[in-house]
Amino acid sequence: MNTWRIKSLDAILATAEKKSLTRSLGAFQLTMLGIGGIIGTGIFVLTAEAAQLAGPGMLISFVLSALVCGLAALCYAELAAMVPVSGSAYTYSYATFGEILAWVVGWALVLEYAVAASAVAVGWSGYMVGVVQSFAGITVPPELVNGPYAGGIVNLPAVLISLAITWLLVIGTKESATVNAVLVAVKVVALAAFVALAVPMAQADKFVPFLPLGVTGAISAASIIFFAFVGFDAVSTAAEETKDPQKNIPIGLMGSLVICTIFYMLVGAGVIGAYGAQPVSGPNGEALYPGSLELAKQCAGYAEATMPVVCSKEALAHVLRMIGYPGIGNVLGLAAGFALPSVVLMMMFAQTRVFFVMSRDGLLPAALSKVHPKYRTPHVVTIMTGVGVAIAAAFFPVGQLASVSNGGTLCAFFFVALAIMALRRSDPGRRRVFRTPAVWVVAPMAALGCLLLFAFLSIEAQLVFFGWAGIGLVFYFLYGRTRSNVARGVTEVGELSPDVPPQGVAPLPGIHTPGGKDA
Repeated sequence: MNTWRIKSLDAILATAEKKSLTRSLGAFQLTMLGIGGIIGTGIFVLTAEAAQLAGPGMLISFVLSALVCGLAALCYAELAAMVPVSGSAYTYSYATFGEILAWVVGWALVLEYAVAASAVAVGWSGYMVGVVQSFAGITVPPELVNGPYAGGIVNLPAVLISLAITWLLVIGTKESATVNAVLVAVKVVALAAFVALAVPMAQADKFVPFLPLGVTGAISAASIIFFAFVGFDAVSTAAEETKDPQKNIPIGLMGSLVICTIFYMLVGAGVIGAYGAQPVSGPNGEALYPGSLELAKQCAGYAEATMPVVCSKEALAHVLRMIGYPGIGNVLGLAAGFALPSVVLMMMFAQTRVFFVMSRDGLLPAALSKVHPKYRTPHVVTIMTGVGVAIAAAFFPVGQLASVSNGGTLCAFFFVALAIMALRRSDPGRRRVFRTPAVWVVAPMAALGCLLLFAFLSIEAQLVFFGWAGIGLVFYFLYGRTRSNVARGVTEVGELSPDVPPQGVAPLPGIHTPGGKDA
């Protein structure tokens, strides 16, 4: 009797054999794949939030976030190589801990991807409003570009971009790998230009005090800036397509994370040293949380020329304008405006895939896996996702959205770390294309790192996560428990069904989508 309702790993692997992926990726390609998946979004939209929590100490936050991501990535890689079906923590958990924990992880992934899309949409809004004002001289009313958290009504640009991307996904628009590579290059060039201009102007006194809110502030900032590193799974899920994976997967993972961390720290050093990144305090010197109404009120008292970076919704462009490069600052804002919508699309793409597979597993209503007769896309779940993304983007600040998204991500990574240890005990003879080095050190540290960052998320983000998990468990016991495929004895694996929506395209042309079929 399958008391825990564990999905058969043999059934999953038998289905995965149909993919017949060619081993073509080397260490350099994997490193570039990781850089393309990681870099850009978080550093564009979350620098101000990190500075408000840690000040110059956000440099430590980058290192801590990268360390936790690196440990989780090594665990992720072994499972991705063993269970190369969809590369999702949901599938790994189903094959390791059983249905109920797989449900919790899948439900958390839904939260992660959808809220991440909202966060990027809000970040895009901040840059585009600045671009419109700088290039066209048009000032958009603050009531229409801020939610109630900042004294506004609704973030209309964020809503519009969310709905536009929903429409593109419904009609079946897909990015090409070449277009995606160009957009990655745009982000990298924009950030490199920022580093080249800002770092030489750095002044040592701008780094003092280094930790204005103490070590706890730096850890809190790490729990938000963690958002900037998510994307390394592009490397982790490519193990089945990698030449000599035992050697090349760690190089790709660690190489991309180290390069991105150095890049992020240079950007952070440019922001801090050239302009300053001290947090804004309340009227009585109290610390203010990013995205709070109190911080918005304090920021409202600053003119553009004296506005601290923590008050800017387009931090990097604002710094360049203030240090004497207004034209390049405007171009950087324009680059963010072009590149960030592709990230919203990728996040929503991934979210609809998780929903679709859970529906195919019987855990969610079959209506969610309906495919449009004309466009051959999962239009029902896509529209539901788009509406949810638009509502969150309309009313909530980017830092809070990133924190909520990180809650789902950390939950998934935590269970991945546990899963790898459980499988080493329960199935030691299973073929492993890649084996996590020093697993009994790496996996526990990855799990503890996830718990540490989760503990330093905002109380609101934690409450949203547990509330979302509670709603999910209620739904599971009322619906999914009696209707799941495993409960009914169905052993088919739905991830490779012909009409499953493909994963987002890889950041480089000529490389297959990691772990799944191409978009």
